[in-house]
Amino acid sequence: MKSLLLVPVLLISLVSCGGFEAKRVDAQTSDEKGLKITDNWMSADTSQAVVDILKQIKAHKGFQRYLAQNGGTPKLFIAEVQNQTSEAYFPIGDMNDELLNELSASGDFVLVDTAAREKILGEVKYQNDGMVDPKTAKQIGKQTGADIMIFGNVYMKPEKRDGKTIKEYSVNIRMTDVEKAVEVMRARTKVFKYSEKSTLGL
Repeated sequence: MKSLLLVPVLLISLVSCGGFEAKRVDAQTSDEKGLKITDNWMSADTSQAVVDILKQIKAHKGFQRYLAQNGGTPKLFIAEVQNQTSEAYFPIGDMNDELLNELSASGDFVLVDTAAREKILGEVKYQNDGMVDPKTAKQIGKQTGADIMIFGNVYMKPEKRDGKTIKEYSVNIRMTDVEKAVEVMRARTKVFKYSEKSTLGL
C-alpha cells in the first residue's frame, strides 16, 4: 500500500524539478517548432500571405491597365484588413502592418497615412490658430488625396473529424478607384493548416 502511495509523490517531485529553457531562434525555426504546438495562424503565415498578395497585384491585368491609363505612382489609402475568422486572437494588426511595410518597400505606391490623419489635422489647426509663426505654419487643404483604397478581410473555415482538423484561411483584398468608385482589382490567397490530435490526448 505504501509503495502505491509513493508513485504519485514521485511523479509530483519529478514534475516540480523539471527545468525550463528558452533560446532565440530564427523565423523558420520558430515556424517549424510552432507547428508542433498550435495550428493557429503564425507570423510566417502573415509573411507568406502578404508576399503572395503583392505578387498578384503586380501581375494583375486590371491593375496594369489602371497604371497605364492614369500614369505616375498611385496614392494609396489602406482601410484596415478585417478579421472575419472565429479566432479572437488572430493577429490582424500584424497583418495590416506587414501589408503596409511591403507596399511601402515596393516603391510602387505613395501611401496616404490614415492612422496619423486625425493627429496631423489637429496639428495643422493648432498652427493656424495664431500660436505659430505664419511663415512656418502649414496650410489646411493641402493634404494629398488617395487615388485608390484597399479593403480586405480574412476568413477561416475549419473541418474536423476523428481528431483531425484542417483549417482553410482565406485572405482577400480589393482595390477601388476613389474618384470613380469602380473596382480596379481583387486578389485572394489561402493558407491551409492541418493538425492531428494524439489518440492518447497528448
